[in-house]
Amino acid sequence: MTASPDHPATTLEARLLRLIAGGGPIPLAQYMALANGHYYAHRDPLGVEGDFTTAPEISQMFGELIGLWAADLWARAGSPDAAWVELGPGRGTLSADARRAMARAGFAPPLHLVETSPLLRDKQAQAVPGAIHHDSIDTLPTDRPLIVVANEFFDALPIRQLVLTADGWRERMVDVDGDGDGGRLVPAVGEQRFDGVVPADIGGAAGDVIETAPAATAILRDLAARIVAQGGALLAIDYGYEGPATGDTLQAIRRHRFADPFAAPGEQDLTAHVDFAALAEAARAEGAAVHPIATQGALLEALGIGARATTLARAAPDRQADIEAAWRRLCAPDAMGTLFKALALTAPDWPAPAGFGGGQP
Repeated sequence: MTASPDHPATTLEARLLRLIAGGGPIPLAQYMALANGHYYAHRDPLGVEGDFTTAPEISQMFGELIGLWAADLWARAGSPDAAWVELGPGRGTLSADARRAMARAGFAPPLHLVETSPLLRDKQAQAVPGAIHHDSIDTLPTDRPLIVVANEFFDALPIRQLVLTADGWRERMVDVDGDGDGGRLVPAVGEQRFDGVVPADIGGAAGDVIETAPAATAILRDLAARIVAQGGALLAIDYGYEGPATGDTLQAIRRHRFADPFAAPGEQDLTAHVDFAALAEAARAEGAAVHPIATQGALLEALGIGARATTLARAAPDRQADIEAAWRRLCAPDAMGTLFKALALTAPDWPAPAGFGGGQP
């Protein structure tokens, strides 16, 4: 394969081309897992110099408010010996800001970070000294309540797509167009029909797409089961929707711009919108108490971001414009405020969290 500025040859891309050429098309979920596994293992994707910016990197207010949310819930649950868990913690910024806010509220839990990237683990160790790393949720503590936070975690997990064709529902696959140096990865449809697993009232026109996220559902169910058994809560914040719905939400981000999801695998971030209704249903299946889904903007406003912004601006008047811009970016309907949703689940005997009908930090 010939490299070019627009379509660089990568080790992973070459491997995928050989894999598909030898064994046939692979499911989209397998492609996404391989691409994102490579992507996160080899770079820090965050910030101006990276590919995207997450809420904790926009302002300290985000992590501080999530920390106060956790501390308030912990206190109203009777101040148990609980652990803080973050899934996919990036540079550790959210946990660092949350730890500072929790400490002010009298809550100093051990911090557990689920992260597989060696590069990001190093950054997290600097931001959150003493945090305990885990390769997966399987090794998280089993002897205490868990307060789990997952910010922009579920959107990067592999999705499965079914496409409505003239011959019924087929799975979205990844194939090779061309051969030799001219081959490139392209979306395709599989041969097997899946009409039996699609509700009759979903879809109606050729090209309609439905998405499921088996990996996200499995992780959510496992964590919900742990929380029901051990006590605690989970807060997931991500961009997404309340399904069921049709639509292709797979996207690639590179240098803060949208890119072709099938070009340069492993060199750009692949994500898909999160179906919060599906996650909520998975939690209910394990017996967790699931609270009404909120928008990110409504949650942060309920947690007091306005008052926090005012306090920060008063302490640093020269930064007032930046603080207000961050507040708007996190909460405004035409920014992150509405597109990003928040799902909270708790153990059945724990109180409702702030922002979801519970107390106020």
